[in-house]
Amino acid sequence: MAAKITRINPEQLHATPGYHHITVVETGRTAYLAGQCPLDRSGSLVGSRSVEAQVDQVVVNSIAALTAVGAEPRQVVRSVIYVRSDDREVLGIAWRRLTESALGPAFTTASTLLGVAQLGYPGQLVEVDLTVALSD
Repeated sequence: MAAKITRINPEQLHATPGYHHITVVETGRTAYLAGQCPLDRSGSLVGSRSVEAQVDQVVVNSIAALTAVGAEPRQVVRSVIYVRSDDREVLGIAWRRLTESALGPAFTTASTLLGVAQLGYPGQLVEVDLTVALSD
């Protein structure tokens, strides 16, 4: 049985570009995925200096992690996107690329986009942290 997931945008809060302010999971198990980085299977950074290439690898890795727990992007109930930049245009590029990808439904839920000074790997520009409501 799938967990019941309700996404809410209260009228008293500002309109969003696709995400919801609140996500409620009524029942079920939860998976907490480690931050998915733009590393290939061998652990090498993909797309040095390219936000787009790094987002694409993060999407591939995130889909693989979701598949490993029997989940789909629509079951994501919380996302945090980290982009190594203080430029709003770069943040927007990362957001649009993610929301238009196969992982896109994951970002209709409670979501936060952050510009940060540094990420864990040299040259890393993007990381995505996902929380997933699993089926019982």
